Amino acid sequence: MCGIAGWVDWEQDLTRSEPVVRGMTKTLAPRGPDAQDVWVRGHAALGHSRLAVIDIEGGEQPMARTGRDGGLAVLTFSGEIYNFRELRAELAAHGWTFTTRSDTEVLLTAYLQWGTGFAERLDGMYAFAIWDRRTEKLLLVRDRFGIKPLYYAKAGDGIVFGSEPKALLAHPDLTAELDREGVAELMSVPRARTPGHGTFRGMKEVRPGRMVVVSRSGSREIPYWQLEAGPHTEDFAATTSRVRELLTDIVRHQVVADVPVGTLLSGGIDSSVVTALAARELDGRLAGFSVNPPAAGRPGSDAWRPSPDGPYAELVARSLGIDHLVTDISVDDLVQRFDVGVGARDLPGWGDLDTSMYLLFRTIREHCTVALSGEAADEMFGGYLWQLEEDFVGHSSFPWMHGRRQPEFLLHEDVRRAVEPGRYEADRYHEALGAVPSLPGEDPVRRRQREVFHLGLTHWLPGLLDRQDRLSMALGLEVRVPFADHRLAQYLFDVPPELKAYGGTAKALLRGAAAGLLPDEVVNRPKSAYPASRNAQYVARMRELVLDLLAEPNAPVFELLDREKVRAVVTSRLEGLPGPITAVTPAISLSYLLEMNQWLRSYQVRVTL
Repeated sequence: MCGIAGWVDWEQDLTRSEPVVRGMTKTLAPRGPDAQDVWVRGHAALGHSRLAVIDIEGGEQPMARTGRDGGLAVLTFSGEIYNFRELRAELAAHGWTFTTRSDTEVLLTAYLQWGTGFAERLDGMYAFAIWDRRTEKLLLVRDRFGIKPLYYAKAGDGIVFGSEPKALLAHPDLTAELDREGVAELMSVPRARTPGHGTFRGMKEVRPGRMVVVSRSGSREIPYWQLEAGPHTEDFAATTSRVRELLTDIVRHQVVADVPVGTLLSGGIDSSVVTALAARELDGRLAGFSVNPPAAGRPGSDAWRPSPDGPYAELVARSLGIDHLVTDISVDDLVQRFDVGVGARDLPGWGDLDTSMYLLFRTIREHCTVALSGEAADEMFGGYLWQLEEDFVGHSSFPWMHGRRQPEFLLHEDVRRAVEPGRYEADRYHEALGAVPSLPGEDPVRRRQREVFHLGLTHWLPGLLDRQDRLSMALGLEVRVPFADHRLAQYLFDVPPELKAYGGTAKALLRGAAAGLLPDEVVNRPKSAYPASRNAQYVARMRELVLDLLAEPNAPVFELLDREKVRAVVTSRLEGLPGPITAVTPAISLSYLLEMNQWLRSYQVRVTL
């Protein structure tokens, strides 16, 4: 999986600046605990922190190779290329030879063979940089869904990049600053931040499905993949068969590793399908891992979680003949590690949703280096209320914002006037709509269905993928996401919702594709969301921490937030307390206040409005 960092400056020799790049790379050590190295020549310095997954002995990075024109290309790469074996065979037919078994060498050789057109051939999750010494160009490339992160920023007469903001902030020319747009990202659209926006002033993300080419003359962004609208003519049976075929092939490629593999197993249809397909490919040589947070109350009292995960996950494990390990989490665990997301994300996070996932990943890492996740299935197959219910679908902004108060409600009035959160949200929404493809003459209802699907993949899903990447890689665990596959997404973009929910059953298409893989009780289980803690003791303790924060005279969060607005909602019944995500618990909203304060303080963020 790994972490990458680097610095290119066309006006200076960076040889003497090797310690800077080593320092940037060192910040990413948790992402790559197995090895670290840098490559420094002339105007370029590339760093790599390695998590060894494929070809343990032969995949060292940064990796350099000379092309047939005599030019040298150097690669630093995070992620996995799932079709590297097929690409390797194709490159061998073109006369290339290989000295390792790694996907890294295949990726670098693919660039030397096909130039910038090579990105379209890649199947995987990845973020990488290639320095072409002959042309003196830097390529920054990110996978189609943004599973792997990649940031960049201008530094002097050059550019710095890294897997996480902390790597860039380790460069002497960059400081942690928050401007108006950064405040709007955190307070107006916190659940689904704008693709490409790095939150910190001057920092950008490489957008999913994009390549950024940087040279002396400037930079340009090249899209190499995007969804295209087309008709869907197959019936439910044929569509189900095609989905099963795609998922089988996807999982077959994603279980390839030279290290132990496991799965995240909640007992829901998404993770259970992935686990069942992986168990078939590995002949049962894997384990499923679940999390058990503090109970909310009596079973079935939570509409978001109508049934506990444990019995279903255990049923799946027994039916497949695999091991099943459960991570039990206490209220003390959640309180003591409430801010674990800040250090992993470099931003305020999602409270106990981050903490419980981190602790689950810690358990997995004791047994495996790679885990497969069921993330992205809801976006693909229609598992959320905001994809289905008329009030959400018809909302005049992002559908998941219907009926929700955003954290910008708590801003000082002078900050609100400077940031204009309502305008910012509206602008980002209309920009997002402008990117949605449709068929000529498509009726408004079908057009809106495509918009909701597209918004889910481009704005909602990245938040989940980012959370999963940061918390897993903070422990050196690689999490793969079979449902976030571009072939599956393109196919399902054209499938109308009435087929996905055939017969009025939510995610009927996925349930049909699971036929024969799992017990009926699991196939037919209603959706049960990832466990956000509604435990009364936990909520009370988080409230106490916020009350303590209100008593701090110099708490940095109150440079942005109105102390009395916060006090009013926290000392009431917590009704109307806005938070960063849609969740039926005030604990995450309380955590966001605490994490915002912790982030501003620990990262020494300067607010410049």
